[in-house]
Amino acid sequence: MTRLTTLLLTLLLACQASAATLVARVDRTQLSLDETVELTLETSDTTVFGKPDLQPLEGLFRVLGTRQANQLSSAYGEAQAVTQWLITLQPQRTGYVVIPPLQLGEWRSEPIMLNVSESSTEGGGRLAPIFIDSSLDQDSVYVQAQVVLTLRIYHSVSLYDDSTLSPLQFGDALVERLGEPRTYEKDINGVRHGVIEIRYALYPQKSGTLTIPAQLFSATTVAPSGDYYGSRFGKTTQVKSPEIPLLVKPKPAEYPKDAPWLPAANLTLVEAWSPQPQEAQLGEALTRSLLIKAEGLSSAQLPPIESPPVAGLRRYPDQPTLNDTVTENGLTGSREQREALVASDAGDYRLPATEVVWWNTVEDRLERSTLPERTLQVAENPELQQPALEDAAAAAHPMSQPQRLWPWQLSSAVLGLTTLLGFGLWLRARSQPAVIRTVQSGPTPRSLLDDLKRACLANDTQATRHALDAWARQQPETLAEMAARFVPLSDALDGLNGALYSETGQRWQGEALWQAIQNLPTARPTANEPENGALPPLYPR
Repeated sequence: MTRLTTLLLTLLLACQASAATLVARVDRTQLSLDETVELTLETSDTTVFGKPDLQPLEGLFRVLGTRQANQLSSAYGEAQAVTQWLITLQPQRTGYVVIPPLQLGEWRSEPIMLNVSESSTEGGGRLAPIFIDSSLDQDSVYVQAQVVLTLRIYHSVSLYDDSTLSPLQFGDALVERLGEPRTYEKDINGVRHGVIEIRYALYPQKSGTLTIPAQLFSATTVAPSGDYYGSRFGKTTQVKSPEIPLLVKPKPAEYPKDAPWLPAANLTLVEAWSPQPQEAQLGEALTRSLLIKAEGLSSAQLPPIESPPVAGLRRYPDQPTLNDTVTENGLTGSREQREALVASDAGDYRLPATEVVWWNTVEDRLERSTLPERTLQVAENPELQQPALEDAAAAAHPMSQPQRLWPWQLSSAVLGLTTLLGFGLWLRARSQPAVIRTVQSGPTPRSLLDDLKRACLANDTQATRHALDAWARQQPETLAEMAARFVPLSDALDGLNGALYSETGQRWQGEALWQAIQNLPTARPTANEPENGALPPLYPR
């Protein structure tokens, strides 16, 4: 419990500390000298006013625009106000350029490194207002390996938000879009162009020549001022990207035939233990996690990691966890396998080495990622040894064990217990009266009379009517018979009925009814009724 409290407190302090910092991020880290990048500064500190100090950017970047945005974000179930500054920057030098830390109040952002290349050489002719440029990161690729297609849509005119791009689909390759489209600006021949960049990861499924099909981009341009023709005050334009041929190479002949085909730029294989293999005890589960991570492959392409069985070691595997991450170089897939290992006896267990064969597409050669052989040292568990020690002590001293009871001893004990039980029941029966009075359930006459008194004195017609009926049901006479022989009760009942069924119910006074109930004489038995407790004559005359 103490560790859990400490961990929660640490996480809370870390969340509060991160919420009060100035976070900096960019939409991309690779660009050319004539392109722009958008820097976002974000803070949740509502006590900071003003704007970030952009002076450290001088000499490194041109600040083309700055705008501020306020929004609400939800963190840990609580709404939080967030302030953002969106800054458009254009680099002024090539190579690795660092965006320096920026100051806002007492907070400073972390530096960010950019890779800036030379400006691309464009033709000196006049460019169309909208055109598409598409390119592949490599001209040839192995079958089922990744190739990244980058599609850039340039426009020197403003566009409405109804632009569409036809989907990229063809039967000889699997297509995965890499994140959301990026937007930035680029200077081409002195003309500022907006750029929409979309990237795809392609996985060819058969060798040979593969043609990347063209894609159609449709958009409505914003017409110049004074042009009022058309429902959208603009013109619909369609442009098509060029088709690109791609050479797909077959699987190399030296690749092992019994191994899954894994063409990747990089592949790592790691393991983790909980607890450590040297701290294992008999009867406790040891959790082993195997993680395979490959650059250029999706998680669906990664095969399960085979572990040969070990005598005396039971395995309980969990469902694998698959994850895909989008990076600058494409898609990186990972597969994590977890299994619980339980030893049947104490001792040392040897886990054989684990090996994954893959093809390095960067070096164009066969690679093997290996985990070395592992020895599990399972120690005796003191908690499991205690019962065994007790059994051994009992066997060494048999006289200390309880003696076995003979049948006559058991029968005598049962007979004595039953005799004592019967004698106790007889004594309890003698102390009870011959006839047990029946306890009356429900309200008593006294409580009903008290309810009737409270209702009358409160001048509540409805409550008085209900209480009067309940009280009358406990009497030997009906309410009509009592009213017939006592005139004040009859007059009081007439007043109550008149108040119940007329508009004067709010002005009714219950004092007269309560006085009549109190003064009601006791009923006299008639001559024809026999006295209480007397029996009728056996032979009437």
